[in-house]
Amino acid sequence: MSEKKLMKGNEAIGEAAITAGCRHFFGYPITPQSELPAYLSKRMPQVEGVFLQAESEVSAINMVYGAAASGVRVMTSSSSPGVSLKQEGISYLASSELPSVVCNIMRAGPGLGTIQPSQSDYFQAVKGGGHGDYHCLVLAPNSVQEIVDLVRLAFDLADHYKNPAMILIDGVLGQMMEPVDFGNYKPTFVEKPWAANGCKDRKPNAITSIHIDPKDMEQHNLRLQKKYALISEKEQRSEEWMMEDADIMVASYGMTSRIVKSAIRKAREEGIKVGLFRPITLWPFPEKKLDENINRVKEILVVELSAGQMIEDIKLVNNGRLPVSFHGRMGGMTPSVEDIYDEIKKIHDRLTVKA
Repeated sequence: MSEKKLMKGNEAIGEAAITAGCRHFFGYPITPQSELPAYLSKRMPQVEGVFLQAESEVSAINMVYGAAASGVRVMTSSSSPGVSLKQEGISYLASSELPSVVCNIMRAGPGLGTIQPSQSDYFQAVKGGGHGDYHCLVLAPNSVQEIVDLVRLAFDLADHYKNPAMILIDGVLGQMMEPVDFGNYKPTFVEKPWAANGCKDRKPNAITSIHIDPKDMEQHNLRLQKKYALISEKEQRSEEWMMEDADIMVASYGMTSRIVKSAIRKAREEGIKVGLFRPITLWPFPEKKLDENINRVKEILVVELSAGQMIEDIKLVNNGRLPVSFHGRMGGMTPSVEDIYDEIKKIHDRLTVKA
């Protein structure tokens, strides 16, 4: 039986990456993710890895491109404004099909905003963010243990699909300390015959994101879209909690979903049939499981730390079948259990009057 360790979320990301076989990190400090590069600046030399604090976020993401092109497991991290600066490089990684992991510990915006937690980078993460038609795999943990599990999964999925993967969490989870179990996990590495890692015994590998001929560029795009369709079919993940008999579904992800669970417990004590639908993969969005749950409930409440971003994907799957309500907080403010309970109670009372 493995021993649990009490770790801060940001530090758990770093240790999980090391256990996943990552030995290269390029980043730049920004609150509230600075503990992650600080942790790796100590740990990487201990495992004969490379830690480099770049002169900027733009430099860091291009260093990730170079390392990924050589075939090694590589990661970078930042917080919201810093990830904005990395978007051009992330688009290059996606086009060049270079596996890599990007961690965004979100803070409130727009602009420099505040260092307090937010979920307002959802659009940036799941709708591309940079230029062109591309997707990152996007994973959203809701505990420090799940951070460990999903960071490892992110490296595996990135390698399997030759695609950048993103870990999207808010500043609360990055700063929170919880016990984690690293288990006896051993990373599984895949062959990378495409890598630019020396060509003494073979022809050189050329890795590029530019295709001057528009016909070639279109064919490249079509091949990428085929890959994204496969990922969407195979990699949707979600949690359904107390949904078996629910009349009301609350949709939430990440740290916010834990506040929602407390509100649901309170509502259940009063006989209100309500459950949680939690997307774990934000892209691909778990539309198949969401559709199944929509067919069983009477109304939907979406809770986010934003003005409402994931709600658009909920509405697309819902396609006008059920009423959809929203409760969001912005600017680094978080909803209370009572706030969410009150929204659930309003929906329950409305459904009771209709009945």
